[in-house]
Amino acid sequence: MTIKLGVPSKGRLMEKTFEWFAERGITLRRTGSEREYAGAVDGAEGVELVLLSAGEIPRELAAGRIHMGVTGSDLVRDKLADWETQVAELAPMGFGHADLIIAVPTCWADVDTLEDLDAAAHAFRAAHGFRLRIATKYHRLVREFLTREGVADYQLVDSQGATEGTVKNLTAEAIADITSSGETLRANHLKILSDGLIHQSQATLFAARAADWQGQEAALTALATQLGVAPPRL
Repeated sequence: MTIKLGVPSKGRLMEKTFEWFAERGITLRRTGSEREYAGAVDGAEGVELVLLSAGEIPRELAAGRIHMGVTGSDLVRDKLADWETQVAELAPMGFGHADLIIAVPTCWADVDTLEDLDAAAHAFRAAHGFRLRIATKYHRLVREFLTREGVADYQLVDSQGATEGTVKNLTAEAIADITSSGETLRANHLKILSDGLIHQSQATLFAARAADWQGQEAALTALATQLGVAPPRL
């Protein structure tokens, strides 16, 4: 039996993950073309590489089909209810940084805080007869955040494309999205609320509580030691 390690299958996240493991003496590599999802591990005994999309990794961890996985901390928190009962956070990896934020049109001069947004949402519903729409891909995280902050009279609308464009396209009045530099927001005439930071995300190594760890305890301890992280309590 081997420890199955899920890693993003393409792009900068895959490259930076490979570099992070290489710095700790473990070489991860593809063994086929970019269209194939086969990989190999050198430098660590009993570890199998599984290449997946970053969005699939939280689900595979929760189901216990992989033992460990690298994905954005935002994705785990959004896709998994009570995520800490399903996965153990082993190590923030220092790359893939992005902030999940609430942004509104820059022309909303009187809306700078969540309290202002709440007032604007009440006024919007009174004027238009329906709730202010916030476009997002991160429904669980955004809803929990706005509920905690006391914002009401809004509705979340799903965005699977360019979320920043939904306000310009008149399919939403505000957005909740990931940003790193803020340039795309500014280009679309959006501003971040001063207290609108929902989550600071980065690539993170997780372990699955539901995976079959029987007989893997020694391999897990050895791998954790090599990576410089504390073995998880599973």
